[in-house]
Amino acid sequence: MITLDRLINVLGGYGVHLRHCSTPRSTELRSVVIHEPGYVVGDVLIAVGAADSAEAIAWASAARAVVVLVRDSGEPVSSEPEDMAVMVVDPQVSWSELAAVVYGLVLEGRETESGRGPTDLFALADSLADAVGGSVTIEGRRSTVLAYSRMQQHADPARAETILSREAPQRLRAVFEERGVFRHLAESDDPMFVAGDPDYGLTGRMVVAARAGRELLGSVWVTCAEPLPEDRRIALAHGARLVAMHLLRSRASADLERQVESELVLRLLEGAADATTVVSRLALPQTPLRVIALRAHTADDRHAALLLAFERATTGFGWSRPGRSALAGNAVYTVLPGADASAAGRWLTALRTALPAHLTLLAGVSGPATAAELASARREAEECLALHEVRRTGAAPVYDEAWDDILLQRLRVAAQSGRVPQRGPVAELREHDRTHSTRYTETLRAWLEAQGDLANAGQRLDVHENTVRYRLRKMAEVTNLGLDDARKRLAMMIELAVTDSLSEADNPP
Repeated sequence: MITLDRLINVLGGYGVHLRHCSTPRSTELRSVVIHEPGYVVGDVLIAVGAADSAEAIAWASAARAVVVLVRDSGEPVSSEPEDMAVMVVDPQVSWSELAAVVYGLVLEGRETESGRGPTDLFALADSLADAVGGSVTIEGRRSTVLAYSRMQQHADPARAETILSREAPQRLRAVFEERGVFRHLAESDDPMFVAGDPDYGLTGRMVVAARAGRELLGSVWVTCAEPLPEDRRIALAHGARLVAMHLLRSRASADLERQVESELVLRLLEGAADATTVVSRLALPQTPLRVIALRAHTADDRHAALLLAFERATTGFGWSRPGRSALAGNAVYTVLPGADASAAGRWLTALRTALPAHLTLLAGVSGPATAAELASARREAEECLALHEVRRTGAAPVYDEAWDDILLQRLRVAAQSGRVPQRGPVAELREHDRTHSTRYTETLRAWLEAQGDLANAGQRLDVHENTVRYRLRKMAEVTNLGLDDARKRLAMMIELAVTDSLSEADNPP
């Protein structure tokens, strides 16, 4: 079950728009039908094949539908039916994709923390808690909390902390790992009792795997001070099978929505000719947009960490999230509204908070762009990401703030491929520093950065300006500096900036 208001809001992200509404938006919807020969009845009618809105409305009236979805012909609704909402579907939206989304929303109706393919996991947790006589928590494969019961019988501090943090704390996970709980979940469908430990605020747990075939989808945890009686163990095992079914259905719905969203985002990033239409289908505003490119990894795994980041980036229904994301190659790309880079910073901070502490997240943010410029914005974001991967620390680089560093990084990449000048003033001064323990390269850089001001250069080097003057005279005996030539000064500044990381001669021992 879902309300009309929510159906309108969610479908707005899929290219479906409300054209007429004469029924309260609080109306509850419980069934979906597609027009076909014969007698059909349902709250939502998908008018596949209707020649125009008039025919679709006639079908809906016959089916006693509250909502009718009809292909948008660009013409106004021919009539304004009473007690009915008419929603028009963009020509680019396929009926099969839309039908899957509508069926999932109306028939499954309730949203969980996983955000996609809403299920009645909370209601199931309540029913299971009544059957087994203890507080129930349903967790995903990575110990994230998906749902929990209202019952607080035998509840302990460990359960409260797990629910509040939306995942099992690391210290509890370590205890369960040490006691073989996760190994048992991976190998067995039988419930397992975990004895309590006051040091960890743990009363005791009965835990069982939620599995579909051989695949572990999650687990069900019951708070109890001692092992459950046989009849309640059987009820717990049966409940775990129901949980597995719900999780499997939820994942199928999530995969479908993510696929639709990813395909549209990738079309934008590849320079789609109909970019404005695609942005509208994604329910993004026609205001400046930014592209965020990110990678995630742990010490021993890159792929799982990236998938987890993508899952978190796409948590929640599309209309409830500011950005739209896609997974492509070894990176996640997100298109985010906002001319101000601070919005991207807040989005990355929220994502970082939602990920495990041991996971490393690196990202880059493009400059503001229109829908038609998103392909170029993607390249900007990728270059900013590459810069962050070099730095490894600090905030994610933003293109309009870090374009100079990105330019130098491009030149450094070229230099690392062996295209570094082996002769010329900078190379010859570096060689002299290596062989004679002088500080000529450092002096040249200070003089260039001070734009020829000897006093300023001396302050940078912490020496008297006469020392700078003396060094410059000696440097001129080593190589032809050409400091009176503006082009040569520019070339030397670029070479120094590019090759700094490739040489240790600037700071001789």
